[in-house]
Amino acid sequence: MTDLTTAFAEFATGPVSTTLQTRIVTSLSALDWLAVGQAGAEEPVSRIIREMVLAEGGAEQARIFGGGAAPLRAAALANGTISHALDYDDTHFAHIGHPSVAVFPATLAVATWGDKPIVDLLEAALVGMELSIRLGLWLGRDHYQAGFHQTATAGAFGATAAAGRVLGFNPSQMRQALGLTATRAAGLKAQFGTMGKPYNAGLASSAGVETALLIHRGFEPNDNALEGQYGFGTTHKGADDLSAALEGIGDEWLFESVSHKFHACCHGLHAALEAARDLDIAEPEVAEIKAKTHPRWMSVCNQLSPTTGLGAKFSYRTVIAMLAIGYDTALPENFSDKTCADPRLRSLRDRITVEADDGLSETQAHLSLLRRDGIRREATHDLLAPMSLSDREDRVREKASKLIGSEEADAIWSMLRTGGRAAELSDRLEG
Repeated sequence: MTDLTTAFAEFATGPVSTTLQTRIVTSLSALDWLAVGQAGAEEPVSRIIREMVLAEGGAEQARIFGGGAAPLRAAALANGTISHALDYDDTHFAHIGHPSVAVFPATLAVATWGDKPIVDLLEAALVGMELSIRLGLWLGRDHYQAGFHQTATAGAFGATAAAGRVLGFNPSQMRQALGLTATRAAGLKAQFGTMGKPYNAGLASSAGVETALLIHRGFEPNDNALEGQYGFGTTHKGADDLSAALEGIGDEWLFESVSHKFHACCHGLHAALEAARDLDIAEPEVAEIKAKTHPRWMSVCNQLSPTTGLGAKFSYRTVIAMLAIGYDTALPENFSDKTCADPRLRSLRDRITVEADDGLSETQAHLSLLRRDGIRREATHDLLAPMSLSDREDRVREKASKLIGSEEADAIWSMLRTGGRAAELSDRLEG
């Protein structure tokens, strides 16, 4: 049987066959990443990371969200961090992480430096994100439960694969790059809830650029450091699930099932918010609401009565009440201390209860609404439920328009769909 590193190296350097749907979903994730990065450019962590890399100076090889340019590795570090500052980027539940924020910054930096066309950038990013998802499956849930943040760990390998593909690696070079990444990939869940979480994404992207550039210059590492007794999988509590990682590789694109965030809060709340949308809940009609969710989320996003905007992003009762009152949960600015102090929200929140239900998957939620007129309505939503391509496009483009304005969002979308050079797309990082 082919070993994992060889299979990944051959996949990452070989020809790819994609459907129109795969290409459009990739472009939508690129638009989503750019919009979220622009919107998060002035967050405190974004200012800190940008100021640091600009103060260091160096060759102005790649643009940075919010303005300025820096060497490739530094730009990838900054852009990975900044685009995850709002925690509003896409998620893939198969590998429990955020593919775009690790891979796109690395790909865009190297593609801009190499003056590549956007079509090559998107293809390389797709390959990198697919590889990160499959490596996440190989590592399995034990890796995540042990405390590793797969956006950072699996994401670093995806960033490397994408950067290496842009640089024109052959399978031997890609093997070396993946082997070297095994000694660089890092990121802990201990940083969740702090500036360290988005920094994890920046670390992954920067590591991918660094390892790819070193191999490009002739660096010679152990190319088998992903597997084996002292390899990354063994030392990082990986499950070594080779079949899950390689099944259908090259023919089936797991990335197609990526989940885009349409609410500016913890992804664990999104199924409940989508169910609430289906019920068309309006505050004056509500007598009570009962929400049921997978037990995992009860310790993650079930703050009962938060008083801060950050706390609101991790509170079923708060976000459901926000939606019912009329707050647009797609807008990050609505998650504020002021919103939490709204007396209407506090009153409605007290009429909402949340329960764990083992019968629901991690991507499902069930809502039961009792209206004041005595009518009871119920809805269940699963984030993995198929979404038509047209609906996905409409919602991602609507989200981008809300974050950066329709003119900017439309300009980026046109560029992604009709082509151009990576440098032109890079110029959009400044908004």
